[in-house]
Amino acid sequence: MEIKREDILHLANLSNFSLSEKEAGALEKDLGGIIKYISQLDELDTEDVEPTYQVFEMENVWREDEILEQDASREELLKLSKEVIDNQIKVPKVL
Repeated sequence: MEIKREDILHLANLSNFSLSEKEAGALEKDLGGIIKYISQLDELDTEDVEPTYQVFEMENVWREDEILEQDASREELLKLSKEVIDNQIKVPKVL
């Protein structure tokens, strides 16, 4: 894949960056070298290599979702708040 100056300028525009001609030329050269370096991976023979999805032997631990009885009722908990509107606790604005 070849990186063109138009591609650099398009990406800069999408990213809301302003680039000088000198910077765009340097990026074109640098990104071209990076892509060329990464494309060397295409030459590797990975026919018998298992994909690595996770490097550690980890698995999810699941438990049954159960509803436990609470010591306080809804009404008791609502009484603890400063202000309640329609059975909901009113909190201060964050933003």
